[in-house]
Amino acid sequence: MRILSAEDVVRALPMADCIEVMVAALTHDAVDMPLRRGYAPTHAGGRLTVWMPAYRGGEEPIFGTKLLCLVPDNPSRGLDTHQGVTILFNGVTGAPEAVLDASAVTSVRTAAVSALATRVLANPDASTLAIIGAGVQAEAHLQAIPLVRSISAARVYSPRSAKALVDRVDVPFPLTVADSAEEAVRDADIVVTATTSHVPVIQYGWLKPGAHVNAVGASTLDARELDDATVEAAEVFTDSMESVEHESGDVRPRHVRAVLGDVLTGKAAGRGHAGSVTLFRSLGIATEDLFAAEFAVRRAAELGLGVDAPM
Repeated sequence: MRILSAEDVVRALPMADCIEVMVAALTHDAVDMPLRRGYAPTHAGGRLTVWMPAYRGGEEPIFGTKLLCLVPDNPSRGLDTHQGVTILFNGVTGAPEAVLDASAVTSVRTAAVSALATRVLANPDASTLAIIGAGVQAEAHLQAIPLVRSISAARVYSPRSAKALVDRVDVPFPLTVADSAEEAVRDADIVVTATTSHVPVIQYGWLKPGAHVNAVGASTLDARELDDATVEAAEVFTDSMESVEHESGDVRPRHVRAVLGDVLTGKAAGRGHAGSVTLFRSLGIATEDLFAAEFAVRRAAELGLGVDAPM
């Protein structure tokens, strides 16, 4: 069984490669997964654990399970809120084959899916980026979005940590701190919301015609990043209708035009016209973890990364 640390995962799962891996994850016709299951112990102070299994059939069957602890106050410790492992099992024998740092897998694959949605849905000339939030996902999206659009400038807003993000990230375009979410979003071609907010962090009136929004945070029924006007007016897409129905607090199934996988395969249309506001509501699904982890393990073997442990 191969064990990959967070550093191993980052080296073995380059963002550009992961974007293409997510195409396969969202279009494969032999995948199964239930909704993620969460358990919040009464005495855990808001911390919870989450289970996300998936299976891919076909010529190379494989089981995968992501086991997470979600700790809301981890950023104050300098840690990601997501802590855990992704485990891969042989799809024929069930034997465990790999264990990976789940925080690293989640960070890369989430931003890669947003980049894929941006590649498919954003206007071709989109060049300015706004990010609401300044945590792990904000940093990952600053790496991912420029791989699919020629970003000329980006603005970041977070009430506490935007400056720290701007200071530590090295990007080949001007990156500035906005004084407000509205300032960040106005005139932006691409908007990313990566927060844990329970109230909307953007308003439809701030969005320019033709903007594309990737909403990647607040993926629970009691959380919201988007105001009603944005959800009602936008052309909405998602990665999983079942997840929208059971896990989204702002987008409901009636709002969704299509899942991203159907747009990728041509079963559904993407952006309606250049002036439309498009919205990708990312919920994050176990299939994405499974495909990303499998690619990372295969590449790690080629690069000699990780540790082989007998079971």
